[in-house]
Amino acid sequence: MPESLQQFFDARHQSVRQAREFATRTLDGWGLRTRTEDIRLCVSELATNAVIHGTAPGHGFLVRLDIDDGCVRLEVHDCRRQRPVLREPTATDLSGRGLTLVAALSDEWGVKDRTPLGKITWSCFKTAGDAAQPISPPGPDHDDRPVEVP
Repeated sequence: MPESLQQFFDARHQSVRQAREFATRTLDGWGLRTRTEDIRLCVSELATNAVIHGTAPGHGFLVRLDIDDGCVRLEVHDCRRQRPVLREPTATDLSGRGLTLVAALSDEWGVKDRTPLGKITWSCFKTAGDAAQPISPPGPDHDDRPVEVP
């Protein structure tokens, strides 16, 4: 049986920790034993992107977690339509690795534009040992392909 929980956070750096704690409580409540650290790290990366790049004054972001047979779907909703960019940072770059981590740790990820403003950056994690069937993929009404920089 599918379950879903979500929480809104202010656009503050402290909210990244709070979003990670929300994910931990949610995953623990679902009895999830696999992929927990991968999901927590992706929550942290996507929440950080929301705080730094995805919010405007007076707006925060929403973290949503869904679990269905065999898959956890993480969504981070923010108010800016600017799509995140998957970069290839050099060894000396101080930032730019977040989406690379999300791509490496999740089974799928992408971006869905929201109307009238904002976007949803999502990732899915198969949890084979805890359940059996994946969540249905996003509908055909959006372009959820990640943006890549050559």
